Order: sequence, then structure tokens, then C-alpha cells
Amino acid sequence: MASKGLKAIAPVPTAADFLDIVLSKTQRKTPTVIHKNFKISRIRNFYMRKVKFTQDSFDEKLAAILTEFPILDELHPFLASLMNVLYDKNHYKLALGQLRTARHLIDHVAKDYVRLLKFGDSLYRCKQLKRAALGRMATIMRRQKDPLAYLEQVRQHISRLPAIDPNTRTLLICGYPNVGKSSFVNKVTRADVDVQPYAFTTKSLFVGHLDYKYLRWQVIDTPGILDHPLEEMNTIEMQSITALAHLRSCVLYFMDLSEQCGYTVAAQCKLFHSIKPLFAGKPTLLVINKIDVMRPQDLSPENKALLEEITSKEDVKMVETSCYSEEGVMNVKNTACDILLAHRVENKLKSNKVDSVINRIHVAEPKARDDIVREPFIPEAVKNRKKFEKDDPERRRVERDIELKEGGAGVYNVNMKKNYLLANDEWKNDIIPEIMDGKNIADFIDPDILEKLEALEREEEKLQAEGFYDSESDILDSEDEREAAEFQNGLEHKIRSQATKKLKNGPRMPRTGQLRTMSEMSQRLTAAGLDPSRIEERAAILAKAKTAANKRKREEEEANMEVDGSDDDGDEADWMDVDNQPGSAKKKIKTNTGVAVVNNKLPKSNRYVSGLRDEAQASKAVKLRNLGQRERNRQAKAGESDRAIKTKMPKHLFAGKRKAGKTDRR
Repeated sequence: MASKGLKAIAPVPTAADFLDIVLSKTQRKTPTVIHKNFKISRIRNFYMRKVKFTQDSFDEKLAAILTEFPILDELHPFLASLMNVLYDKNHYKLALGQLRTARHLIDHVAKDYVRLLKFGDSLYRCKQLKRAALGRMATIMRRQKDPLAYLEQVRQHISRLPAIDPNTRTLLICGYPNVGKSSFVNKVTRADVDVQPYAFTTKSLFVGHLDYKYLRWQVIDTPGILDHPLEEMNTIEMQSITALAHLRSCVLYFMDLSEQCGYTVAAQCKLFHSIKPLFAGKPTLLVINKIDVMRPQDLSPENKALLEEITSKEDVKMVETSCYSEEGVMNVKNTACDILLAHRVENKLKSNKVDSVINRIHVAEPKARDDIVREPFIPEAVKNRKKFEKDDPERRRVERDIELKEGGAGVYNVNMKKNYLLANDEWKNDIIPEIMDGKNIADFIDPDILEKLEALEREEEKLQAEGFYDSESDILDSEDEREAAEFQNGLEHKIRSQATKKLKNGPRMPRTGQLRTMSEMSQRLTAAGLDPSRIEERAAILAKAKTAANKRKREEEEANMEVDGSDDDGDEADWMDVDNQPGSAKKKIKTNTGVAVVNNKLPKSNRYVSGLRDEAQASKAVKLRNLGQRERNRQAKAGESDRAIKTKMPKHLFAGKRKAGKTDRR
């Protein structure tokens, strides 16, 4: 069929298979363990779930069948009429209606028994109600044995029908049996229709496809029609009548003038007039087949008169062909396609759609702006241009001609240098070296390179004359050079300690922000034209104050330690220290071998009493802190912000019946 939905219908199971599918699914998908000692509400829910699940399964399967099968009233008239001819519309609708009624009855049964189960007072009573519900549902489905079998037959037949599109460009072939319709379809399409020398070889519609003018066409081969009343036609003939009545197509009526088909010319002409009302509004082509046996010119006068009666009408055109000798086959195809295309365009022009489009189209026509006549002008260069002729000996030789003359592709190589724009044409084929005298030519492509080199040399001579390269201390501007100077001046330990300890996880200070001695700072300020005397005085005062503080510390430490000359800051000199100040920060510790000097690492302040008056006040603060934390410690809380209340015995780990296996988790 034309609709792809008809091809996708799932197989319809028999009534017995239907029950097996639904009941086995209920058994697999619902709980199966129940005991009489359970609460009655649990027993009721157990069996109510069984009934509801069975009802849902029946409903789902029946709904799928009712949805997939097409509704005749929603199909194209051709498809609806064809299904009526093949399957009997009343029988088809009755089968679907019976399934729809069965689904409705099953829903009512489930609803009634679920209501009864709500009042079940024992496991036995609930189980019997469940069995009764499933039994009544099964009985309802067993009664649908015939509708299900009929719908399965319809599904199988639909899947074998050809895919006919009622709305596309169609060539419809009709006529008496055995006049050559199927042979013509086999010639113009790739369809493989069975051809035999007896009547009614074709028992159903066959479809082939062809291409004409870059368009897709379908050719429908219909079964043969006999000339008798419509109510006496069988199913095979009614398929042809249905196609003729409902498909918008070009009708090709085939005739056999040789009468080898078993029917006279008069009978064939009479059939044409009988079904002529079905051709109304369709372009019609009278195809005279088997002209290799009998041509229209060789007919008797009576038969010629019958043919002229048909062809005298304006909408019927006669063409001749022979499928045996293939004479005129393509002419028939082309003529039929052209007639149908013209007919479709004419119908579109007559439709209201064209009027609505034409009303929105405005054709603009230019108007003369004055009375001057302006003749068309063609430039002389265009007039004198000669038309390209391959055989003209005086025509311009193109690169392709030169290539062919010199031996063709692979032998002749195009000279790309001949189009170079140089001052002298003799230079075009000069070889450009890459290396000359051991030097790269690309380094000397700058035309001003000599001037730039001289300017650079003059600049270097000027710097040398001014003494720019005399003092090494003035040229240590790069970071690498300053770092090397600091290493040489004994600052290697400071740099390493900053990189590994103080700034291990933090941002690094630029080298310009590192420590400087007072003498170095004074030299830099003096070189910059500033007076460092006030800074030196302030540094000297700070150094004296620091020395006095260090002296007091040493006196306090001598009471507890056998240490002489300790200093609090021996590791790092203050950045404002004056050089060679007394009281350098070193410890001297007595050992078995003598006195060892080590760096002092004592903390600068006691954090224990930081912010408090004395140690007594600090001790009191600690006691108050511990007292306030006592209740939180009892509750196993980390601090005031710890709001978590841990469950000592989680229900999911300790509830439920214990079985084999681990008991630390469920």
C-alpha cells in the first residue's frame, strides 16, 4: 500500500497465544510469595495487584492492535475502496469492533473484582476472587478467536500489497485480459510481472517505476476486465475498477487488433465505452498493441469505423506499439508522460491556488523618460572579436595547444617563469641560488642591510667610547646577570631559603624586591643624585636599638642556657642593617670538641600569651575555653558549628529478618 504505516503492523497472535503471553507476563512481573499469616490488607493488595496487572496487559496488547490497523474512513478513497474490495469493509470493521468491545469488558471485569477484593476476609477468599477475575478475562479473549485469526490474515495480505502512492504521477494500464499490458510494464519499468499466454495471469495490482524528465513515475498494471455489469465482477476485476475510479492518472487502454487475446475488436471497443465514465477528467491514450501482427490500416471497414468512433473524441489519442518487436514502446511512454504533465499543469492553473498567487504578482514594465531614441550599442571590440574555432590556423595558441604539440601531459612541463615581470626578459630563466659562498642568500634579500650594519657598528663604537662596557656593575640589568652577582656576593643561602621555605606555596617576590644592604642602597641613591644621609642616620639608630634589645635577651637566656653571645636574628640580617654592626646573630654552643656556632631559630614572640596581659590571664582563658567545650565533647561534636546528630543504630542496617550472609549491611 502507499502508506508505510500499513507495512508496520505487528503480527496478531491467536487467542491461545494471547492468553499465554498475558498470563505468563503476569506471573513473571508480579510477586509470587504470600502466606495466610500476613496482614489481611497485604493479602488483598497482593491479589488486587495481580488482577490489575493482568487487565493492564490485556489493555496494552489490544490497544496496540486497534491502533496499528488503519481506520478506513481516514485513508485515501483509493486505499479505502481497495481494502473494501479485498477484505470486505463490514467484516473488517466488525472484527476491530469486537476487539474494542473485548477490551471494554475486560476493564469492567477487573474493576468489579478489584472492588470485591477490597472486602476479602481471608487468603482463600481473595485467591478465589483473583482466579475468577482471570478466568472471566480468559473466557472473553477465547471468544475473540475468529476476529484475531481474520485480522492476522488481513495483516499478511496487506504486507504483500504493492506500495501505491495515490498522489504521485501515475500511468494506469487497463484493458481485456491477455492484450499485452504486463509485457508493456516489463519493457518500460524494472517490474517483473508474470506474463503467460492465457487470460487472468495478473490477479492483483502490480507497480513499476520509471524516470522521465528527471521525475519519478509509477506505472500500475491492473488485472484484465471483462465486459459485464459491475455487480457481476469478481475481486480481481474490482481492483482494476477501483484504481480507475480513484487514481488521478493517465489511462492507457490497450487493444489487440489481431484478436489473439480471444476477444474481438468490437468487444474491446464496447468495453472501452462501458468503462469510459471512469476516465472522466483523466487524459486517455488508446494503445494499439501487437502491430507486428495486425495494424489499424489492415482492419476491415467495420472495425475501422469502431476505432474512429473512439479516436474522434478530443480527449483520446491513439498510438501504436509492439511489445514483441519493441516498436513504438518508448513513444507510448513519452506520449503518455507528456499528456499527463500537461494535464496536471492545466489543473493547477484552474485551481484557486494560482489565483491567490497571481494576485500578488506585479509585472513592472519600463517607461521611456524622454523622446530620444537610444539604439542598442555594441562595442567595436566585441564586433571584431573572432569566434573561437578549433580548426582555425590563425587562432591564438593557448597553453593546452602548446602542451599537445610538445608531447602531451607528462612530457611537456609548463614554464611558469615566462610570465615573470622583470626589467630584462633575459633574466627570467636565471637560476636563483639558495647558498652562495657558504652563506644563505635569504639573509641578504634586505636591500638596506649594509646601511643597517654600519649604523649598528657606529652605535657600538659610541657606547664603547662613552665607557659603557668598562664597569661590570653597570651592565648587570638582566635577571640572570643579577642572580649570578647575588650568588657571587654570598647571597646563595637567602635565595634558596626564600624559594624552598617561605615562598614554597605562595607567590614569589621579584628579584628587584629582595634584600639589599645599607651600603648597596646608599651607593644606588648616591648614583641617582640623592642624599642618603638621613636614611643612614635612621638606620644607625634602629641598629643601636636592636643591639640593646638583643643584649637584654642574651642576659635573660644566660640564666637558663649555657650559651654565649646568642642573637635572635642571626639567620637573616635586617634590610636596614648597617654593615659590620656588633652583636651578630650567632649562637655558640659548648660541645665535647669545642664551641659550635649555629643559627638561632627561637621564635620572636610567644603566641601563647599574644594579646593577653600575662601568663596568668592566658591560663585562665584556656580553662574557660575547656569548660565551654566540655558539653560538646560529651556529645562528640567538633565545635559550636557541629550540628550533625549521628544515628547510632541506622534502621536499614538492623531492621528486618536476618538470613544467610553478612549482617553488617542489608
